[in-house]
Amino acid sequence: MKIGFSHYLRTFNRLLAVVFVFSTPIVSLPIFADALPELVTKNGRHALMVDGAPFLMLGAQTNNSSNYPAALKDVWPSVEKMHANTLSIPVAWEQVEPVEGKFDFSFVDVLLKQARERDVKVVLLWFATWKNNAPHYAPAWVKLDNKRFPRVVKQDGDTLNSMSPLGKNTLEADKKAFIELMKHLKKTDKDHTVIMVQVQNEVGTYGAVRDYSVIAQQQFNAQVPTDLIEKLKLKSGTWPQVFGKDADEFFHAYFIAKYCNEIAAAGKAIKNLPMYVNVALRNPFNPGLPGQYSSGGGTDNVLHIWKAAAPDIDLVAPDIYFRDHKTVSKVLELYSLPDNALFVAEIGNDQPFARYFYPTLGEGGIGFSPFGMDDTGYTNYPLGAKEYNDEVIEQFAQHYRAIAPGMRAWAKLLFENNSWGFAEPLDTTGDTQKIWNAEATPEEKEQHTKDRAAALTQLVDSGMWDIEVTYGRPMFWIASPEGNTPAAGGALVVQLSDNEYVVTAHKARVTFLPSAELAGKKFMIERVEEGHFEKGEWVMDRVWNGDQTDWGMNFSDRGVTLKVKMAAYVTN
Repeated sequence: MKIGFSHYLRTFNRLLAVVFVFSTPIVSLPIFADALPELVTKNGRHALMVDGAPFLMLGAQTNNSSNYPAALKDVWPSVEKMHANTLSIPVAWEQVEPVEGKFDFSFVDVLLKQARERDVKVVLLWFATWKNNAPHYAPAWVKLDNKRFPRVVKQDGDTLNSMSPLGKNTLEADKKAFIELMKHLKKTDKDHTVIMVQVQNEVGTYGAVRDYSVIAQQQFNAQVPTDLIEKLKLKSGTWPQVFGKDADEFFHAYFIAKYCNEIAAAGKAIKNLPMYVNVALRNPFNPGLPGQYSSGGGTDNVLHIWKAAAPDIDLVAPDIYFRDHKTVSKVLELYSLPDNALFVAEIGNDQPFARYFYPTLGEGGIGFSPFGMDDTGYTNYPLGAKEYNDEVIEQFAQHYRAIAPGMRAWAKLLFENNSWGFAEPLDTTGDTQKIWNAEATPEEKEQHTKDRAAALTQLVDSGMWDIEVTYGRPMFWIASPEGNTPAAGGALVVQLSDNEYVVTAHKARVTFLPSAELAGKKFMIERVEEGHFEKGEWVMDRVWNGDQTDWGMNFSDRGVTLKVKMAAYVTN
C-alpha cells in the first residue's frame, strides 16, 4: 500500500502527541452546548469541535433540489436508516431573495426545527453565484442581467454561462444575501444545529481557462497582487511574468478564491462558523486541460493559490466520483494536509464508494458524506447508484453503525493518535472467472493467484508493529486472500501506544506482525477485547482468544470494535 509524503509528515507530527495507555479509560471531553462549532488544528491533525468536543460527521447529502419543506419527508428516512448524524443540504440564493432586498428564510426554519427533533446536525450549502460553473441558483434578477452581473468572456469574445469573479456587483449582491442568512442563523440557531457552511458549490469555469473580459485583461496584465506575492514568497511581476504557462489558471483561481473568501469573511463576522468550499476534481493522474475540468476551482494544482488567497475558508473539500482505489487514495492524500482538514464533502452513493469511509477517517478526516441520499426519485447515475433503494442506504449504514454509538470517542482518538485507514483495492467481479476460462497453463493460473493475493494485501509500518489487512480469506484458515465480490472491505486502526490499538473493520482480516525493530524477538497477541464506548470510556464485552485470534482478527459484515494489545519477548 503506497503511503504518500503527507501521510509520513502527519505520522511524524502524531508521534509528538500524547498517546493513551491501554489501561487508562478513554474519557470523553466535556460537552458545552453553547460553544460555537470550530475547526481546530494540533500537531498536524484536525478536529471539528461541536459543543466543545471533537465530532465526526457521519454525513448524508441530499440531491440538489431537495431544499424545500415539501421534500424533507423524503430526506429524513434515509438519514435515519443510514445512522447519519449530519445532513448536508442546499439553501439557494433564489429561494431566500427571489425579489431583490426581500428575504425569506422559512425553509431554513423548517429544516432546523425538523433536524433538532431528530438530533441531526446540519451543513448548509450556499448555492449562489456558482453551482457547478453556472449561476442557476442565483435569482432571476441576477442571472438575467448580464450587464449588471457579467459572465465570463472567452478568448474568442463569446460569453459563457459562468459568472465572472471580477463582477463587483455580483459579489456585493451575493455577499448581502449571505450576510442576511448568517444574521438569521445567529438569531434563530442558538444551539448551533448548523455546524458548517459551504460557500458556493463546485466553483470554477468549464469551457475556458479564465475570464478574458476587458476588466480581466487589465488585471491580468497588471502586477500580481501583493498579498499573493508575499504569501508565496515570489518576485513581483505581471501574471505571465510570475507564473508563466500557469498564469491563466492561477489568475482565475486567485480571483474566485478572493471572491469566496470575502463572502466567508462577511458571514463569519456575523456568526463565526467553519466555512469551506467543495471541489469538482480533476483526475490527479490524467488531469486534462483547465476548462476541460473546472478551471479556477480548488483543484489539487491550485491549492496553494487558494490557501494564500482565502484565509477565511477553513478547508477545501474534495467531491469524489472516481470509483477506482488508486485514484481515490491519491485524492485523499492530496486533500489531507497539515493546513487542510480532510472532509469528503461528496462521494458517489453506489456500492464501490462506501468502503472509502475507512481511509477517509484513517487519514484524519473530519467527515464523509455520500451524495444523493434521499428518496425524491432522482439518481445521478453513472456517478452514483443506478437505482436508489434501501440496499443503497445499507451500503453506508453498515459502516456508520460501527462508529455512530461511540462517535465522540472515535473523534477524540483520531484527533490525538496515529491512525490508518484501508479500503479493499481490487474489484474481483468476473476477474477470477476470466483467467479460469482462458486457455491458461497451470503455472499462469498459479502466478495469477499469487499476484491477486499480493494486490489484496496492504501493509503499513506503525512503529514496532506492521499492520496487515487482507480481504476474502476464510476466518479459520491461512489461505491466500481472494477478495470480496464485489470489493467491499475496509479497516480503521488507531494506535494508542507502541503495542496497543483500537480496530474496526468490514469483511477484512487485520493482523499485527513484528517490524524490523523487533528482530530476534518472539511475539504474541497479549489480549484482544471486543467492546464499545460509553460516554467516551471503553467497555469490554468479551475477550477474543483461540479460534478468534489464531488466524488474525477476522471481521465480517457486523460492526465490531476491538482493543488489541501485542507483546514481544526474548526466549533466552
